[in-house]
Amino acid sequence: MDSMERGGSKPHVVITPFPIQSHLNTFLNLAKLLHSRGLHITYVNTEYNHRRLLNSRGPRALDGLSDFRFESIPDGLPHTEANTTQDLPSLCESTSKNCLPYFTNLLKRLQESASNGLVPPVTSLISDAVMTFTVKAAQECGLPIALYCPISAISYLAGWHARTLLDKGIIPLKDESQLTDEYLDTKLDWLSGMKNIRLKDLQSYANDYLMLNFVINEQQTARAAQAIIFNTFSEFESEALDTLSSIFPPIYTVGPVPLLLNQIPQNHDLDSIGSNLWKEETHCIQWLESKKAKSVIYVNFGSVTVMTPEQLHEFAWGLANSKKYFLWIIRPDLVKGGSMILSPEFLSETKERGLIANWCEQEEVLNHPSIGGFLTHCGWNSMIESVCAGIPMACWPFYGDQQTNCRYACTEWGIGIEIDNNVKRQVVENLVNELMEGEKGMEMRHKILVWQKTSKEAIKSGGSSYINLENLISQVLIKRNN
Repeated sequence: MDSMERGGSKPHVVITPFPIQSHLNTFLNLAKLLHSRGLHITYVNTEYNHRRLLNSRGPRALDGLSDFRFESIPDGLPHTEANTTQDLPSLCESTSKNCLPYFTNLLKRLQESASNGLVPPVTSLISDAVMTFTVKAAQECGLPIALYCPISAISYLAGWHARTLLDKGIIPLKDESQLTDEYLDTKLDWLSGMKNIRLKDLQSYANDYLMLNFVINEQQTARAAQAIIFNTFSEFESEALDTLSSIFPPIYTVGPVPLLLNQIPQNHDLDSIGSNLWKEETHCIQWLESKKAKSVIYVNFGSVTVMTPEQLHEFAWGLANSKKYFLWIIRPDLVKGGSMILSPEFLSETKERGLIANWCEQEEVLNHPSIGGFLTHCGWNSMIESVCAGIPMACWPFYGDQQTNCRYACTEWGIGIEIDNNVKRQVVENLVNELMEGEKGMEMRHKILVWQKTSKEAIKSGGSSYINLENLISQVLIKRNN
């Protein structure tokens, strides 16, 4: 730690995640990891999420530590006391248009506090790769900035190629006549760094012009940063990373971040700082304790996915008819319109085999010996945590990067099987049984254990991610200006 100090004070990094649950989780893990390496942390939430965290975790949850502090800025959206995930396109538009002055003022306040000896001077910034207004603030304040990308490298590369697809007129889709399997199966494997990719694997970009332009603009601005950080390991996504390295600033793969974080000595004060916006239901672990090894399928569609009541019921009866034990996370806003009523017949059928909860500590659940499979939306946090735990996946992608992640999980890494968007209970039943005890499931389990072993090698001293983390700190975050 002493070697990292400058002028008698710790290096001070300001960390700013995009304000949705999955990004908060991985950013907080990265912040804790950097804190363990001797950096002073200022962690910036939006005011909306600041309130939600206090509601879910208690009135002192964001008191922080003397060298791990929390700040908040407005997100630019109208005030609400709701406890749900905000509309993603609205949030993207608002943060990009409105947050720069609030963030710049925060940096100036921190500089004033530093001049008064209250905190160390800010030495660097780490911000979300879709919060690139912070790049302009960094330039104005003369600070180096690294952008942390909480999605996979392959999905970030897909976003970069969106500009080419737009120029060629391939996206956005012209009309509903193109929403056919034949057209969406169009091969795009001429895109550099991407194998066997199809248009349907980029369907979120294909259908959403607003988000398409948002991604293009954010990635152009990202090229002005000093570094890009990915929560992955180089062996897992080597081809995509090689291509990205030819386009963007120096890239540092520092994942899986959960495995690196598990290496640091236990710190009760730091461990008590959490990021879950919904209250965790701890009885999930108690329930799992009573189940045999590899006997339970864990079901969680993340923090953004929404489904119709019909889809909920098809998943429910698919799980029921599989006759497997299941732990199913159904957050309050999972179903469109807020209706998540499950029939008395389903509850009666599964009362001895199923547990339904609003939210849980996912990493702890995935690493429990009783978990044998994971039915997931293919968000990157979920996928990388599944690799860390060695748990194969049934994949039901919903939005954004999830289609691309699903494609690679199922065809390149061999660790997942896909459920069609038009979900049917018989298909769910069959895939759950295949995942838990079928020949394909056994093959996926073998492959994910190989990737798990590779990920553990990457975070050991001398491994690719371990070295990249040390280089990120020394080359970007605390680099002295000559």
